[in-house]
Amino acid sequence: MNRETISRRVSALSPSATLAMSSKSAELRASGVDIINMAVGEPDFDTPHHIKEAAKRAIDDNFSHYSPVQGYLSLRRAICDNLLSANGLEFTPEQIVVGNGAKQELSNAVLTLVNPGDEVIIPTPAWVSYVEMVKLAGGVPVELYAPMEQGFKITPAQLEEAITERTVLLMLNTPSNPTGAIYSRTELAALAAVLERHPQVFVLSDEIYGHINFGGRVHSLCEFAEVRDRVVLVNGVSKAYAMTGWRIGYLAAAQPVADAVAKLQSQTTSGASSIAQKAAEAAYLGPQTCVSEMCGVFRRRRDLIVSLATGVEGWRVSEPQGAFYLFPDVSALLGRRFGDRVIRSSEDYALFLLEEARVATVAGEAFRAPGHIRLSFATSDRNIREAMRRIADATLRLR
Repeated sequence: MNRETISRRVSALSPSATLAMSSKSAELRASGVDIINMAVGEPDFDTPHHIKEAAKRAIDDNFSHYSPVQGYLSLRRAICDNLLSANGLEFTPEQIVVGNGAKQELSNAVLTLVNPGDEVIIPTPAWVSYVEMVKLAGGVPVELYAPMEQGFKITPAQLEEAITERTVLLMLNTPSNPTGAIYSRTELAALAAVLERHPQVFVLSDEIYGHINFGGRVHSLCEFAEVRDRVVLVNGVSKAYAMTGWRIGYLAAAQPVADAVAKLQSQTTSGASSIAQKAAEAAYLGPQTCVSEMCGVFRRRRDLIVSLATGVEGWRVSEPQGAFYLFPDVSALLGRRFGDRVIRSSEDYALFLLEEARVATVAGEAFRAPGHIRLSFATSDRNIREAMRRIADATLRLR
């Protein structure tokens, strides 16, 4: 096939580095290589029993027809109840759009709010798909780097300086993938004060890891009246309820934005899976002990991996406050050698760890943060201990 037959918008996209590393590690495992996969971004738990039972009932009750574009009203009401009880945020069902995972709703929001040439501010380190979503919409990504010394969080001064007359959107992720950073209410208030001075700027607030935090409630820019109508909140059931494969996420926004997103979705995927929606409804309305129990396990694993990572030669570690990722600075290792091999980048180091330590990680370049790697601790204590032992031993072989 002639490459020119592929559209420029698709040709310009980069493939997902996280999925690529998971695929490569799976290939090695299939060939008999003992690989510990710390690249995958999903809980290692099974979906709770009461949620699976709800899906089975939905099949028996013949929820087998097209669902409404915005999602079942009963699910949207359950989402509103959850937002109020967990976050103190008031939305109506008409302001909710349910889609095929939070990823779709993030993409829908960008396509709805961004015109070609518009600037979109993306604090980095950032999830791999943000920049690509903006590029797909014809927008211009404006990256704001927040180093470890800032807790991986941008400052109000950085935001103010980055906003121009062409800025239309800020994409904010708290808790963060890949860093686990969480913006405090005070920090969000300071960002809201900046945004109040720039009424043309909307916020796309990715809160998919909001239930996986280790310091209490996670706050949202939706809490601030001065910007609330310009905040588009995205969340879903994938991380909190171990439902990644069910593909249910949602968007909550001011009515005009929600209506526009629903219009877009009506011409692309239409409504999400009817069975998965009924499962998600059970997740939000049912007992929440499963969420707190999983969060408790992630906290224990966080403590374990941080304690082990601090002993790895050349690593500088920041303790994540949420999500299930560690994002160490490995820049001190760049320039070192393994035989004839030179580690010139964190991509080189991640490949070295895959081949020599048999541990799959993701290089920081994928998150717009060279000099770092990302490790998921959504795996067993045993895997964490063995992976960190392998990494520490392999890293000591670098000279």
